[in-house]
Amino acid sequence: MSPPRLYLLSLLLLLFLTASLAASASRLGPARGVTRTHTPHKGQDHLDVMGHRQPKSPKVAVVEDMAFWNERMQAELRTQLEKTEIVSQAKNIIFFLGDGTSISTLTAARYLKGLRTGNFEHEVMAYEKFPYSTLIKTYSADKMVTDSAASATAYLSGVKGNQQTIGVDVNVQLADCDAMNIPQFHTHSILRNFQDAGRSTGIVTVTRVTHASPAGTYAHTAERHWESDDDINDDGGDPDLCDDIAEQLVLGDTGSKIKVIMGGGRQKLTPKHVDDPEGGDGGKRDDDKNLIETWINQKKLLGNASYVWHRNDLLAVDTTNTEYLMGLFDWGHMGFKVDNDVSNPSLREMTKTAIEILQKDTNGYFLFVEGGNIDLAHHLNEYRSALEEAVEFEAAIEQAVSMTDPQETLILVTADHSQPIVMNGYQERGSDVLDLGDYSDVDGLPFTTLMYTNGPGYRGEVSGLRPDPSKEDYRDPHYPGAATVPMIESNHAGEEVILYALGPHAHLFTGIHENAFIPHALRYAACVGEGLHYCSSLEV
Repeated sequence: MSPPRLYLLSLLLLLFLTASLAASASRLGPARGVTRTHTPHKGQDHLDVMGHRQPKSPKVAVVEDMAFWNERMQAELRTQLEKTEIVSQAKNIIFFLGDGTSISTLTAARYLKGLRTGNFEHEVMAYEKFPYSTLIKTYSADKMVTDSAASATAYLSGVKGNQQTIGVDVNVQLADCDAMNIPQFHTHSILRNFQDAGRSTGIVTVTRVTHASPAGTYAHTAERHWESDDDINDDGGDPDLCDDIAEQLVLGDTGSKIKVIMGGGRQKLTPKHVDDPEGGDGGKRDDDKNLIETWINQKKLLGNASYVWHRNDLLAVDTTNTEYLMGLFDWGHMGFKVDNDVSNPSLREMTKTAIEILQKDTNGYFLFVEGGNIDLAHHLNEYRSALEEAVEFEAAIEQAVSMTDPQETLILVTADHSQPIVMNGYQERGSDVLDLGDYSDVDGLPFTTLMYTNGPGYRGEVSGLRPDPSKEDYRDPHYPGAATVPMIESNHAGEEVILYALGPHAHLFTGIHENAFIPHALRYAACVGEGLHYCSSLEV
């Protein structure tokens, strides 16, 4: 056979063998030692709403074979075996509250962060490194699914109350002004317990500082919406008989002793004739009281006090010489992270400042930090906004961990209730959780990975077909995810939420507990308030 013909036959044989091997690999799936990849949806390479470039071809970047998982899980087991209970008095407590942060929200936020860091599903959030966790039941005294007010009463004071009431027990019905003024019906928060023990306290939120969750630390009211006297007047009530929440913050027994107050809600503390520093509407108060000025005048008699309303002013605060700080950064709630309001500091920045001021107290401190916009975004079915807020919430937690000693500071991370968001579909590993996830095997249309069971994202059907999300602007930061039941705003969900704990007596938070259990365990750990105390056990 001539050399040219021999060469041609050899080439054909080589091509045949290559094709056969490729076909076999396709039938058998990924072989040991082969990295799995997937093809994302068309157009996935883009800048997301926060300016992060998303990869065009996300990959599972490691070989996840038997050796990989055995090694990884053995390391996890060793970490678990090395856990040691910290049995000492908690000098400080930092209570992180992700409002409306369901477990689905936490999972989706981890996937979102993992996509950006390149860790994908292997991303580990700051609170996931805490050694102890528990599931928390959230129902209120009168509802299977709680609101934030009743929940705050439970997880801060240890007593379940009725829906929409704050800092009062079950004897106070909604809008019952007379009952709310009976001291025997008042519940006292863990923040108040710290004050009674001579320790410093602070609250940080991105909602109005008079909103339900922060109000749970200092207020006693029969109606969560009575944030100013104007709100009580609109309800046909008498603000002279029922103190509004803003008054209780500045003039109340508990509120007036809080050293650090940061969040939004200037409108609830200023009169209607007082212009807001950012323009637009003035205050909301009918009684002509300027509670911001009252706070400034009171605190300047006690020590070095600062009031700020802009991020730049907060960053300029000399925390080493500041004893009292009020920062009100918005007329209403502070803006969503996706809207990049330059006047608003981040939750991480506010948390850092608060700790710097409070930690000067050698007796210790209690700090309440709320990621409140997670819930507000979920109510609108805006899962993109909600997840950005959840990632921001985690950054604040990471900041607090870096500034504190777990031997003396107990840090909790939990939620007051869930929200009706679900993560669904069989999307490939490394996918963007904010993207289209899968296709229906009934109508053949795609659907988003994240959806809601109720809320304003309900679309209905057109000509017997559900809307095709691929034809909508689902990358808009305020895109409302699909919902199955139409609502003006979503109702909460009622399943358990998770709590993570780090520090002295964090081991008390294992198993499953009522939300009302939380402050009882905190009082024990910190030796404040009534009930069992760790310090008492040392005296026996």
